[in-house]
Amino acid sequence: MLTNEQPTTPWSLAVMLLTRWLENFERVDTLLDSLPRTVAGVERARCQHLLFGAVRHKGRIEARLWHLVERAPRPRLKAILLVAGFELIEGGGDGHAARVVHHAVEQAKTLASMPESRMVNAVVRKLAAALVEEKAPVKLAGAEQLASWFSHPVWLVQRWLAQFGAAGTRALLEWNQQPAPVHARWRAAGRSPGEAELAWLAPTRWENFYEVKPGNWSAVEAAIARADLYLQDPSTRLAVGLLAPRAGESILDACAAPGGKSVAMADAMRAGGAADGKSLIVAMDLPGARVDRLKENLSRAPAGVEVALVQGDLLKAGAVLFGEHDLPAEYDAVLLDAPCSNTGVMRHRVDVKWRLQLNDFAKHARQQLGLLEAAARRVRPGGRLVYSTCSIDAEENEQVVAEFLRRPHGPGGGGRFALEKSAQAQPWVDGHDGAAAFLLRRK
Repeated sequence: MLTNEQPTTPWSLAVMLLTRWLENFERVDTLLDSLPRTVAGVERARCQHLLFGAVRHKGRIEARLWHLVERAPRPRLKAILLVAGFELIEGGGDGHAARVVHHAVEQAKTLASMPESRMVNAVVRKLAAALVEEKAPVKLAGAEQLASWFSHPVWLVQRWLAQFGAAGTRALLEWNQQPAPVHARWRAAGRSPGEAELAWLAPTRWENFYEVKPGNWSAVEAAIARADLYLQDPSTRLAVGLLAPRAGESILDACAAPGGKSVAMADAMRAGGAADGKSLIVAMDLPGARVDRLKENLSRAPAGVEVALVQGDLLKAGAVLFGEHDLPAEYDAVLLDAPCSNTGVMRHRVDVKWRLQLNDFAKHARQQLGLLEAAARRVRPGGRLVYSTCSIDAEENEQVVAEFLRRPHGPGGGGRFALEKSAQAQPWVDGHDGAAAFLLRRK
């Protein structure tokens, strides 16, 4: 947590959080959660905007800074320069650069030191001029130029050029550099948003999904508390839609945290009406910090759908673990939303591109295949299994499913499962986060 002696303006808070990120490489969302509860509403939103913007454009700003400083500045000073650099990139009309310089210098006097504030004055002025002189890469620019301008690692841009081509890669890079809108799923049974809600909810082309207009957080919180609304990206509809939960079914959400898809499936089961048997959702995930959030979200499941939480490792869990909770060992349907590279959600997870390494894709694919085989063992004969990720990389999607079906001695091989349908979303094409989902049926 931040201490009482530290400054608490949104700008200074963004610098303090960014300093911790530079020093310890903590996840940005974890850093935001460490803000005091008193930092809320507009102040929290401004802090997040500055922090995310500085991380999002870090590569482009750093490339110019290294020509302006003799040696690498300490993390606190570097954070000041990165936040100021983002404000320069963001723009703001006549006199904007001068205002950014002045504000950064004044902040540096408190957050750093007087000598460093003079250095900030000189560097940010030169940085402003350098950014003005920059030209966007030409249409067929190479990986290094694209990586520098759009602030992505060169190796990742090269990988995407090979997979998506020049036009697709550039569109993806442009997408990743834009702030993410907030989407929400309307869940009030039997009622559409009324005139009051539509004052702060903008309809989208995806059924029951709305964009939340800025500056309405109190109304959003009230709607969430009433179970009318759930903050959720439209990309989540792919996996839930393929699974097609029905009332009276038993469903296992095998990697459930933070629980958004569990709630969506429960809502779909409620919408399905009465059934002969009970509707059951079993949400499973590893013990840890994420379980608290999972419990909170599961408490929002609708009446009429039984929800159970199992803390355990899917890779090691057998029938005994489920029996200990008086739960079935096999299910009508299983959803495996597997851990992945997060390449489809970089608008929201702005630090992912700086944490990813080239060999991570193969490591993820091995883990995903193991989890898929473990999930398959929990599907009853004739049941459904949906494998999904928020990755746009074939190595984590089509290739994992193909290997699952190809392994002769695995639970998916030998004709025991068949691929019935798949759905994929590319952010720059579909207008929301990237995702992939594959519907498999046990014969």
